[in-house]
Amino acid sequence: MNMACTLFRLTPAEALAGATVVAARALGLADRGQIAPGQVADLAVWSCQHPAELAYRIGFNPLYRRINGETL
Repeated sequence: MNMACTLFRLTPAEALAGATVVAARALGLADRGQIAPGQVADLAVWSCQHPAELAYRIGFNPLYRRINGETL
Protein backbone atom coordinates (compact mmCIF):
# COMPACT_ATOMS: atom_id res chain seq x y z
CA MET A 1 0.00 0.00 0.00
CA ASN A 2 2.89 2.33 0.73
CA MET A 3 4.30 1.94 -2.78
CA ALA A 4 0.85 2.36 -4.33
CA CYS A 5 0.42 5.67 -2.52
CA THR A 6 3.93 7.08 -2.79
CA LEU A 7 4.99 5.87 -6.25
CA PHE A 8 1.67 5.60 -8.09
CA ARG A 9 -0.22 8.39 -6.27
CA LEU A 10 -3.22 6.30 -5.22
CA THR A 11 -5.16 7.57 -2.24
CA PRO A 12 -4.96 5.41 0.90
CA ALA A 13 -8.58 4.35 0.33
CA GLU A 14 -7.79 3.30 -3.25
CA ALA A 15 -4.72 1.37 -2.09
CA LEU A 16 -6.78 -0.40 0.60
CA ALA A 17 -9.41 -1.37 -1.98
CA GLY A 18 -6.63 -2.59 -4.25
CA ALA A 19 -5.27 -4.79 -1.48
CA THR A 20 -8.68 -6.24 -0.62
CA VAL A 21 -11.71 -6.41 -2.92
CA VAL A 22 -9.83 -5.66 -6.16
CA ALA A 23 -7.06 -8.14 -5.31
CA ALA A 24 -9.60 -10.87 -4.53
CA ARG A 25 -11.39 -10.19 -7.82
CA ALA A 26 -8.08 -10.30 -9.75
CA LEU A 27 -7.30 -13.70 -8.21
CA GLY A 28 -10.75 -15.04 -9.10
CA LEU A 29 -11.83 -15.29 -5.45
CA ALA A 30 -15.42 -14.13 -5.83
CA ASP A 31 -16.29 -15.26 -2.28
CA ARG A 32 -13.72 -12.93 -0.65
CA GLY A 33 -12.73 -9.27 -0.57
CA GLN A 34 -15.75 -7.71 1.11
CA ILE A 35 -17.81 -8.09 4.26
CA ALA A 36 -21.17 -9.49 3.16
CA PRO A 37 -23.42 -12.50 3.86
CA GLY A 38 -22.14 -15.66 2.17
CA GLN A 39 -18.60 -14.33 1.79
CA VAL A 40 -15.62 -16.14 3.32
CA ALA A 41 -14.21 -13.94 6.08
CA ASP A 42 -10.48 -13.54 5.63
CA LEU A 43 -10.58 -10.47 7.81
CA ALA A 44 -7.97 -8.23 9.43
CA VAL A 45 -9.09 -5.80 12.13
CA TRP A 46 -6.73 -2.83 12.33
CA SER A 47 -6.24 -0.48 15.26
CA CYS A 48 -6.09 2.77 13.32
CA GLN A 49 -8.25 5.80 12.62
CA HIS A 50 -7.70 6.14 8.86
CA PRO A 51 -6.45 3.96 5.96
CA ALA A 52 -3.49 6.35 5.60
CA GLU A 53 -2.02 4.85 8.78
CA LEU A 54 -1.76 1.48 7.01
CA ALA A 55 -0.06 2.99 3.98
CA TYR A 56 2.48 5.41 5.41
CA ARG A 57 3.79 3.98 8.69
CA ILE A 58 6.53 1.52 7.73
CA GLY A 59 7.57 -0.96 10.42
CA PHE A 60 4.37 -0.36 12.38
CA ASN A 61 1.90 -3.22 12.80
CA PRO A 62 -1.52 -1.98 14.01
CA LEU A 63 -3.12 -5.43 13.52
CA TYR A 64 -5.63 -6.00 16.31
CA ARG A 65 -7.09 -9.35 15.24
CA ARG A 66 -7.09 -11.71 12.25
CA ILE A 67 -9.94 -14.04 11.27
CA ASN A 68 -9.33 -16.67 8.58
CA GLY A 69 -11.75 -18.67 6.47
CA GLU A 70 -14.98 -18.35 8.43
CA THR A 71 -18.18 -18.01 6.39
CA LEU A 72 -20.28 -15.01 7.40
